[in-house]
Amino acid sequence: MSEKEKKPLPKRSHLITPEGEQALRREYDYLWRTERPKVTQEVSDAAKLGDRSENAEYIYGKRRLRQIDSRVRFLLKRLEILTVVDRLPADPQKVFFGAWLELEDDDGEVHRYRLVGEDEIDLKRGYISVDAPLARGLLGKRVDDEVTVRLPKGEETFYILSVSYQRPEWDAGGSNQAVFSA
Repeated sequence: MSEKEKKPLPKRSHLITPEGEQALRREYDYLWRTERPKVTQEVSDAAKLGDRSENAEYIYGKRRLRQIDSRVRFLLKRLEILTVVDRLPADPQKVFFGAWLELEDDDGEVHRYRLVGEDEIDLKRGYISVDAPLARGLLGKRVDDEVTVRLPKGEETFYILSVSYQRPEWDAGGSNQAVFSA
């Protein structure tokens, strides 16, 4: 593919919910304070056994340390550039970042989603990126709006049944509490 034929990557947002930021910080803390010291000790113990070239524990441990260090560096850089969205939008009746949504498609099937940052995507829970085509088509819309969205499989029309900024009962991720401040 020539330089002219390369399409630019779509602009990505650097948004994250408070819960998402906490999860990344917990992962960082676990890797840095628990996992890395444990693996470092295992590598040190394996190194005492002698010939390192045929020492599987040593070789595996060094590889695992590189993986941990790589992930830790990624998390630190990522956390620096992320913007935590912890406030309700000016109009909480509209679809914005962090919203939980219920949509109905043309077949009458109800779909449930939450618009989150790319670090929080969890398709099993219906957490989709705010940068995804479906999410982009819904931004700024409100309950009772009918929205036609161009998706990779073609155009689809959805009817917005509900928009909420409090965790609904159908989201198994936690208690039904406010996650944004007013």
